[in-house]
Amino acid sequence: MQTSANDKIQIALIGAGGRGMADAKIALRIPGVALVAVADIYDGHLTRAKELFGDHLFTTRDHREILARKDVDAVIIGTPDHWHAQITKEALAAGKHVYCEKPMVHDIAEGKSVIEAQQASGRVLQIGSQYVSSLVYQKARDLMKTGAIGELNMVEAYLDRNTAIGAWQYSIPPDASTGNIDWDRFLGNAPKRPFEPIRLFRWRNYRDYGTGVAGDLFVHLLSGLHVVTGSLGPRRVFATGGLRFWNDGRDVPDVMLATMDYPKTAQHPEFTLALRVNFASGVAQENFGFRFVGSEGVMTTGYSSVKLAKEPRESEPGFTTETFPKAMQKKMLDEYRAKYPRKPLTAESIAMQGESHYTTPAGYDANLHHQQNFYDSIRNHKPSVEDGVFGLRAAGPALLTNKSYFDRTVCSWDPRQMA
Repeated sequence: MQTSANDKIQIALIGAGGRGMADAKIALRIPGVALVAVADIYDGHLTRAKELFGDHLFTTRDHREILARKDVDAVIIGTPDHWHAQITKEALAAGKHVYCEKPMVHDIAEGKSVIEAQQASGRVLQIGSQYVSSLVYQKARDLMKTGAIGELNMVEAYLDRNTAIGAWQYSIPPDASTGNIDWDRFLGNAPKRPFEPIRLFRWRNYRDYGTGVAGDLFVHLLSGLHVVTGSLGPRRVFATGGLRFWNDGRDVPDVMLATMDYPKTAQHPEFTLALRVNFASGVAQENFGFRFVGSEGVMTTGYSSVKLAKEPRESEPGFTTETFPKAMQKKMLDEYRAKYPRKPLTAESIAMQGESHYTTPAGYDANLHHQQNFYDSIRNHKPSVEDGVFGLRAAGPALLTNKSYFDRTVCSWDPRQMA
């Protein structure tokens, strides 16, 4: 499929649950994008899609019927995680451009084949981690490059939730049945089991279909971190936590902490990353952000802001002489001041200290910006901002936190080889 700047890009949605529907609505805010088809294994989602987007939509339970259509230029994949890699590869092979929700893969072993499929297809693949496009992280990246906080040595990242919906307690439609749900298609390559609608509508709670807090939330934090630092990924991963509050049958933790050691690169020295997600945090609203800690200051980011607090390095080591005899104190202080004379306070030295704040423009939406970048890549035949390689370098370490947690082990990762 070839498009020009004047062509309308016709898209299809595969997986019309909460995130998929949201992605479709965002896409339709972009001029020149039209939704022509929707696939989902629950008939109620297909009915709702026509209510929202029009009776003209072609709808089906089988995503392969979408991929066979000549009028579909690109697809949004909003399915459960265990379908991401397979549908992405099928869509690329069918000549479609692909916007796939994060994480790119359900299992690290799937990653290389997705990258190969993208390279072989010549089509655009963009993973849906919106902080890759966010102006917040572009600003933080620019500040980091200028050495605004000196040498980076530690990063703290957190995404806490204290609501039932935030903890994936999604509503289950009362009409859910094998009559209006293609249960076998939902299961796909997951273990076979009897119909159980809670596992479909709250799939993030189960390892067979989702990736827990790691794939849903840690991957967002890792994506933002890699943009700011230019890092390819960590070399060592360790995670701990537990199921502390949401004892609803889920088999993934609701509190998870992870630490990762990032190697030295040409852009920065080695540093340590501390990650946290807590679904029972005692905070009424979602708590999200980063603290980039350096030798000369701290940079803090949120959804729409960057704050920079400067603290220049010490220009002298200081002294501790109070417990020594007076004569010795004087002699040592004289020698100290001869070596480290007091520097006059200047306007330049005052400017080095204090705080600076940066905020995004009113109404700015990182999700919209990220999708605009996807369609811009299609129209202008240029690489996406978050291709398969970037996607695997974010998903890989995130999924290793699951392995570390469940296997109670420290995991190694080669960020360059992505293995």
